[in-house]
Amino acid sequence: MHQLFRLVLGQKDLSRAGDLFSLDDSEIEDSLTEALEQIKIISSSSDYQTNNNDQAVVEICITRITTAIRETESIEKHAKALVGLWDSCLEHNLRPSGKDEDTPHAKIASDIMSCILQNYNRPPVMVLAIPIAVKFLHRGNKELCRNMSNYLSLAAITKADLLADHTEVIVKSILQGSHCTVQPGLGLSLKPGLVLNLQQSSCLSLRVLELQECTTMPSSRRSI
Repeated sequence: MHQLFRLVLGQKDLSRAGDLFSLDDSEIEDSLTEALEQIKIISSSSDYQTNNNDQAVVEICITRITTAIRETESIEKHAKALVGLWDSCLEHNLRPSGKDEDTPHAKIASDIMSCILQNYNRPPVMVLAIPIAVKFLHRGNKELCRNMSNYLSLAAITKADLLADHTEVIVKSILQGSHCTVQPGLGLSLKPGLVLNLQQSSCLSLRVLELQECTTMPSSRRSI
């Protein structure tokens, strides 16, 4: 890991965290996976949710890492570590406080979500990300759910089969009233022989329009 990342993350040195932005992306690219793994350790500590210094260090480092990943187009190289950190957020409270403020782990999840899911056209990344993404639909954070479902809609258009195994989870989220959106007319396989047709409503919520036998639909429609 790059010396500065080691210093900032090892000592949780907030005073030096900003210096990471003075480094070229190519200079730190090889360190990003290890840095993400170290962030996962820090954010999983018992006092992280009350430690403002550690939270600030993590926030700055994640911003630097996701920027470097985008600029170097190295998402596939670091996807496993990035998704691993994302997944670890699910072990913690993600519900906003009474002041509608995101919890520390909801902030992490939100900060790295776009870096992962903007790559909806890269199947190797989506294979890792989608099983984790759908879990956020049930964690009581409407903003995360809304943003997540927008990205899942794009992923479904590009590679619908990656969502096929998770449609029932998405449907459960809809029926529980989660604020999720998809592209109008999107068809997703619910289980063999059935297709769930979903359409975007005026209030940006998913609505179940109809459930019909797959055998009654043209084969071209079933493949969507």
